[in-house]
Amino acid sequence: MKTVILCGGRGTRLREETEFRPKPLLPIGNRPILWHIMRHYAHFGHDDFVLCLGYRGDLIKEWFRNYRWHTQDVSVQLSRPAEPEFLGGGEGGDWKVTLCETGLDSPTAERIRSVRERLSKSEPFFLTYGDGVGNIDLPALLAFHRRSGAICTLTAVHPPGRFGEIRLREDGRVEAFNEKPQTEVGCINGGFMVCEPAIFDYFPADRPVMLEEEPLRRLAAEGKLAAYRHDGFWQPMDTYQEFTLLNRLWAGGKAPWLV
Repeated sequence: MKTVILCGGRGTRLREETEFRPKPLLPIGNRPILWHIMRHYAHFGHDDFVLCLGYRGDLIKEWFRNYRWHTQDVSVQLSRPAEPEFLGGGEGGDWKVTLCETGLDSPTAERIRSVRERLSKSEPFFLTYGDGVGNIDLPALLAFHRRSGAICTLTAVHPPGRFGEIRLREDGRVEAFNEKPQTEVGCINGGFMVCEPAIFDYFPADRPVMLEEEPLRRLAAEGKLAAYRHDGFWQPMDTYQEFTLLNRLWAGGKAPWLV
């Protein structure tokens, strides 16, 4: 199965980091968050990727064009600089990555429609955002989708809390303190979707729209949208605080999405 990743947004809530580079290239450790997402899919055998590019897509192309330079040790004979020797295999050497320009400010459904010809006309495809990681069980997600008979299955996650949570005793003393926990009630679309080709029938032909608006609402109204519940780790990189959180987890060896 192919995996479509939306990589075209401007990332305005992280403007201090995204003014000169796209959000999917923001690093967690020494690799872009996009690499972490792709590595998760590849771990489960899904290593054929279609990237929907937009804002500063040229930098994403450059990163993959020089993938081995970015990810491996290299030895260069200065008299023959065009003949580098790459040392070690490095991860991702067998990935297929198709990089598609889908418009500078296109809404998400239009980006997906732009890569329709790159996808199978008879098989489903994975779809996710290029700015969120999680320890999603992809085989279980795919099996759930197939049982559901839905046109699209999204992964329903608990949104991370914005504030610290305290539990109080009756005398006013703090019983427990939990820094920014995930909320226990309510779920949101965390990406990590599975889509049938029929999803394109829900994209209006006369205007570009956001996937998350008219198409998913129509699918839900017709009973053709399913949600795979994920109670494990999920974290977007929408703010500078979340950027530093993900890097702190990685640096401390506590990255739950690591496979």
